[in-house]
Amino acid sequence: MPECRVRVAGPDGLHARPAARFVRAVRECGLAVRMDRADGAGVGPVNAASILGVLALGVQGGEEIVLTCEDEGGDADGRADGAGRAEAVLRRLADLVSGNVEEEPVHRIP
Repeated sequence: MPECRVRVAGPDGLHARPAARFVRAVRECGLAVRMDRADGAGVGPVNAASILGVLALGVQGGEEIVLTCEDEGGDADGRADGAGRAEAVLRRLADLVSGNVEEEPVHRIP
């Protein structure tokens, strides 16, 4: 199963707005993604498509998380046809939480 470790950017970590953006990206990818704190503290691996699960981990800026993704073929060794797609999904999600992707603009009501 493909896995990715990434350090969370921003001083506030995965609070409500960035967590919601992350969860939306997970849901759009169409694969089963799990998330856990790299230090093992907290509630354990959670469904990364669940805003409550992601928030429950309490990940702060500078902390490291582990993302895992089921490939489409379901092989534990990550060598099925979907492995390349799973790895691409993990890279994109890692970019989101590490700050390598621009934030969506916040539209203010005048």
